[in-house]
Amino acid sequence: MDSTEYRYDRLTWPEMNEAIAQQRVVLLPVGSTEQHGPHLPLETAAFLVEQVCLEAGRRAPDRILVLPPVSYGLNRHHIDFPGTVHIEPEVFIAFCLNITKSIAYHGFQRMLIVNGHGSNAPLAELVARKTVLETDSICGAIGYFGLAAKAFAQIRETEMWAHADEFETSLYLYLAPERVRWDKAVAGNDIEGQYVSSDSTSEYPVRFSDYWGRWTKLGVHGDPTKATAEKGRILWEAAVSGLVAVVDEWRQWPIAPRSDQHTGPVQKNIRW
Repeated sequence: MDSTEYRYDRLTWPEMNEAIAQQRVVLLPVGSTEQHGPHLPLETAAFLVEQVCLEAGRRAPDRILVLPPVSYGLNRHHIDFPGTVHIEPEVFIAFCLNITKSIAYHGFQRMLIVNGHGSNAPLAELVARKTVLETDSICGAIGYFGLAAKAFAQIRETEMWAHADEFETSLYLYLAPERVRWDKAVAGNDIEGQYVSSDSTSEYPVRFSDYWGRWTKLGVHGDPTKATAEKGRILWEAAVSGLVAVVDEWRQWPIAPRSDQHTGPVQKNIRW
């Protein structure tokens, strides 16, 4: 087997047996096909998270396998903007869980769902939890943007970090500047209260995400005009190196036998 191949679907089935024996960590990038303002393509969330995962695989091919991405997610709140594709949460969870169960069936013990779309976050966490509870493998969920948060704090010029903003636009400018419609980049904001915002941003305690068509005609939350390719390079390095570090810790995470504390018999015929 080519020891430098990190893309799951580039291996043959005999080579896959070798990868299973190596117990590489399998990454599942999950993103979306949704509007990203007038200046970024609909592929933005899926493209960015897949590229981060692929680069992590390039840097650690002996420890990582990267699955083809899930490029659709929970997006009905963006549906007033042409082109957005929405997947019902139950469908997303079931689909991704079928993927992780398949990976577990073949013998891989450790997986990570790497998310690039904010609204997928609770769903990715549920997939990871259900994978642990329904297989003998372990699975975690992580948003790649969190890995670059500290680096972004050192370079950001805008207060808001949300959608089609300084962060995503900078990263896209670094990776594929020719696809950014820079002349159409415009700042936008949501409705903010004391406890609630219409985009459910992290500094507000109430989790709430309204239809974006109720509060914006741009589809932007943040200020992409402050983005630069150099900022994108810094974010890229932080996200990729951070993901490799997560993988290295995850590979060492113990999978201990369960210890049942019941003193009497349990009902084995219950199906959850």
